[in-house]
Amino acid sequence: MIRYTLRCEQGHDFESWFPSSDSYEAQRGRGLIACPHCGSARVEKAIMAPSIARTDRGPPPAAPDAAPAQETARETAQETAQAAAQGPANPVALMGDQEREFRRLVRELRDHVTSKADYVGEDFADLARKMHGGEIEHRSIYGEASADEVKALRDDEVEVFPLPVLPEDRN
Repeated sequence: MIRYTLRCEQGHDFESWFPSSDSYEAQRGRGLIACPHCGSARVEKAIMAPSIARTDRGPPPAAPDAAPAQETARETAQETAQAAAQGPANPVALMGDQEREFRRLVRELRDHVTSKADYVGEDFADLARKMHGGEIEHRSIYGEASADEVKALRDDEVEVFPLPVLPEDRN
């Protein structure tokens, strides 16, 4: 198996594994490889650091029987080559146009809020309550708050709204 670092036309980097370099080329040629961030099928190999085995360790333990794994890899490579010979397939849409547009709008909203407000971290609930009570000057803020803190703020009629979570925030 070969691991490649790939980059889409939008500059997103991601990794993927292939049985062989021919398999990568065949899948890329058929539009079967897509960026998990934006769904673009226009991907290229990115520059990668070489994987160099360490010599200060003993030899790796021998596999009990490497023949089945080699046969499976050979079969997979043959199947991929046969599929590539059949011509390009219809590209698989990982994200539809509506979802892509929705994510763009969510990013735009989040970028707007974070560019116009001050990040206050875990002091969010305390500062929001002080602003609501007139103890400090009002300003746009965002930060961290527990579910209990948010509930208490809402019970006190302090307007708070969550920032949308983006897919890349989970990585």
